[in-house]
Amino acid sequence: MKKGVAVKYRGLLISAGIIVLATGIWSFSDDLFQISKNLEVFASLYKEVNINYVDDINSAKFLKTGADAMLEGLDPYTEFVPESEIEDYKLHYVSTQYGGIGAGVFARDNKVYVSNVFEGFPAQKADVRPGDQVLKINDITLDGKNSEQVSSLLKGSKGAGVKMVFKRDGEDKPVEKTLIRDEIKQPNVSYYGMVAGNMGYIKLDRFLENSAQEVTDALIALKKNNPNGMILDLRSNGGGILQEAVKIVNLFVPKDVEVVSQKGKVKEKNFTYKTIAAPLAGDMPLVVLVNSRSASASEIVAGSLQDLDRAIIIGQRSYGKGLVQQTFPLPYNSLVKITIAKYYIPSGRCIQELDYTHRKDDGTVLKVADSLLHEFKTKDGRSVYDGSGIYPDIFIKRDLFANITQTLISKFYIFDYATKYRLSHPKIADPKDFALTDAEYDDFVKYLADKNYTYNTTSEKVLAALKQEATKEKQFSQIQAEYEALKNKMAANKKNDLQLHKEEIKQTLENEIVGRYYFEKGRYEAFFKYDKELAQAVKTMQDKQQLAAILKGDGNYKVIGKPVLAAVGDKKEETTKE
Repeated sequence: MKKGVAVKYRGLLISAGIIVLATGIWSFSDDLFQISKNLEVFASLYKEVNINYVDDINSAKFLKTGADAMLEGLDPYTEFVPESEIEDYKLHYVSTQYGGIGAGVFARDNKVYVSNVFEGFPAQKADVRPGDQVLKINDITLDGKNSEQVSSLLKGSKGAGVKMVFKRDGEDKPVEKTLIRDEIKQPNVSYYGMVAGNMGYIKLDRFLENSAQEVTDALIALKKNNPNGMILDLRSNGGGILQEAVKIVNLFVPKDVEVVSQKGKVKEKNFTYKTIAAPLAGDMPLVVLVNSRSASASEIVAGSLQDLDRAIIIGQRSYGKGLVQQTFPLPYNSLVKITIAKYYIPSGRCIQELDYTHRKDDGTVLKVADSLLHEFKTKDGRSVYDGSGIYPDIFIKRDLFANITQTLISKFYIFDYATKYRLSHPKIADPKDFALTDAEYDDFVKYLADKNYTYNTTSEKVLAALKQEATKEKQFSQIQAEYEALKNKMAANKKNDLQLHKEEIKQTLENEIVGRYYFEKGRYEAFFKYDKELAQAVKTMQDKQQLAAILKGDGNYKVIGKPVLAAVGDKKEETTKE
């Protein structure tokens, strides 16, 4: 190349660079102008409406409504938290510690009842019981108040007295008690202990402050029993603090192993989290239980352990939340929580299921189509997929309660009968051994004799829809006789539902009754004998060949949750292989 040409060419490059730089500066300036312009418009709108609207406006509520509407178009996790809601926010996302009496309440028919009490706290020590109706708190009558209003009356500074008046079945006069508020801290680990097969079991409910330490403490205590394996139960755990999830994975994975990385628009916030210490149980057989309500940090733990071929995942497909949030302070003690990144587990996959970026015209959000999912590989070569939560290595079909059971729960007949049972039975057997006899179940059926627990079965709903369509088409008269006969037959069958679904109703009733004597820990132990996922976890760890085959990816275990196309009529429907 000639020198003149080279100089000329270099000049072109420099000129092009100046153009690109100028374009970038212009674009940045334009963004700043748009932000400044929109803020000025918003402030002016807010001021003019407040000054000139015909009626008085609650300005704080007005701002909250505007902020919520503005953020609604992003995702459910990006939210504005005003100063008035900061404490509730901390309880939900940071720590469950507060001053109170250690009892839950609910409102029914304009009355307030105790729903449960927590072992070791003032309410339990003062013999406050689930089913007690709360009449007054500090001389304030509670008729017509909702559970949130009542909870605020119960909470307060540690050491302060709370005067309460209760109405209890079996007592002629109201019961008056003065409780002293204590520091109430709900643990992240709600239960741990040994289960069948000499397996350790840890139930982790949330990933808030100190959750990793609680799991560590539980693991140390269980290791003293020389367990044959460990079961980490993350079912219905909605997540929490990402760093706590990384620490928990580190209990089972060697030092300096990548657990999760976060990537977003702001490069300074991109980060890769690795284990930093030697594991506490690096070789112990491990099962993680998940379901459709296991989300966020739960999916980081389950997904990374699956990607690293370190644990067997059992249950149902998890929720599919692959987004990371960070809080930023705002003026006057308010804050905003913003989705800043997506997270990626060791195989490189992001398990976010809903695509909030590409909404439909009506604002609805779609799932990532199965045809758009990508295949990734675990450490030892098993196939896993992104965009659809964590699919379990062993899928257990979820059992749904029958309509009759759901109705008995929603109408509080299960709850009320447990209250009645507690009054006539001062003691019951150990939770693991307690079971209602057939005679006791028959007594429950008699208790329901004068109760209204009407409900519509799926078949009845279909039959009603048939009548509606036939009537529209003026053909109902032709099928009316058959319709009435079928309707009567369904009604007769419904009368047998209390016997047909006896086992699941008994299970629910036993759990509620046990809670009255042995609290939350007792509920877990009473449920163990019915827990199919737990039974599968024990069975899998006892079968060393199956355990090894799953982690190595032998045979059917080579591919986990592969999307498949299943023909449905003339169309093809995307499903997931189970």
